Amino acid sequence: MGFDVTEYTTVLITLVVIMDPPGQIPIFLSLVGHQTPAARNRAAFQAPAVSLLVISTFAIGGKFILAYLHIGVPALQGAGGLLLLLVALQLLTGLGNASNPRAADGVNVALVPLGTPLLAGPGAIAAVIVSVSQADDEAGTYLAIAAAIVTVHLILATVLRFSTVLIRILGVGGVTLLAKIAGLLLAAIAVQLIANSIIGFVNTA
Repeated sequence: MGFDVTEYTTVLITLVVIMDPPGQIPIFLSLVGHQTPAARNRAAFQAPAVSLLVISTFAIGGKFILAYLHIGVPALQGAGGLLLLLVALQLLTGLGNASNPRAADGVNVALVPLGTPLLAGPGAIAAVIVSVSQADDEAGTYLAIAAAIVTVHLILATVLRFSTVLIRILGVGGVTLLAKIAGLLLAAIAVQLIANSIIGFVNTA
């Protein structure tokens, strides 16, 4: 069977909605705004690369990994929510900006929390696992899913790379304000993930 355009479109739209490239801009800028331009640009590509690696890993062996470790999607949601809550508290209290030299490590920021769980979060992982499990061993469908995963990460890399231009406009004060707003948004996302986790555990009990 040839390339499944319908599956490609479906998975792409699903991942774009879940990963929300425009919505990542304020969070990304709040985390890398105080770094050097080179470090910001590096993080803009490293974060999607890490996310692509995580998503691809779960696309290939997600069901086996979760089954082997006896981990369910609610557990992923709970862990992701707790991690994001810690990052949100750092942003809200000012511990995640330039006052903390260790937070300026672009590589670490690209890995956690940007690459995962912000980009490759429980929602995106679950969506990919479900899509692969419903592929019915059709090569065209698998190819469409892979193409959709790559496409959404190219979009993310492009959005994050050009979002660094905003730093020159916002300045230090603007980035600091953005960090507080992003911290509040992250806290809300974290609480929602934890709530979804609890609901998931209750429904499977």
